[in-house]
Amino acid sequence: MISGLVQILLFQGLGELVSKFALPLVPGPVLGLMALLAYLWLKGSAGASLDLVAATFSQHLGLLFIPAAVGVVMFWPQLQAHALSVIVALVISVMLTIAVTALILKALTGEDSDAG
Repeated sequence: MISGLVQILLFQGLGELVSKFALPLVPGPVLGLMALLAYLWLKGSAGASLDLVAATFSQHLGLLFIPAAVGVVMFWPQLQAHALSVIVALVISVMLTIAVTALILKALTGEDSDAG
């Protein structure tokens, strides 16, 4: 398990370095995750230690929502003051996400809309 944690931390550190010195607009953890994905794709498998860490993380995934819930509680007055703007932004972003996902799926599957 330690080996898997070290791998994850190394890729996150690599992502942070690339973000700091080469791509400052992209967050380091995102770059690290992309590097880890590329590494695993080239390697072909995750390995036992990384698989164990991933399984353990996924069992406790709910804990990652605690900071978001704390943020909502901390900024409740601001959320109430701008409730309409937040609701409109959420509805529009969800609709755009669904539309873009549908277009990407359509492009990847090669389906023609006229053949229905």
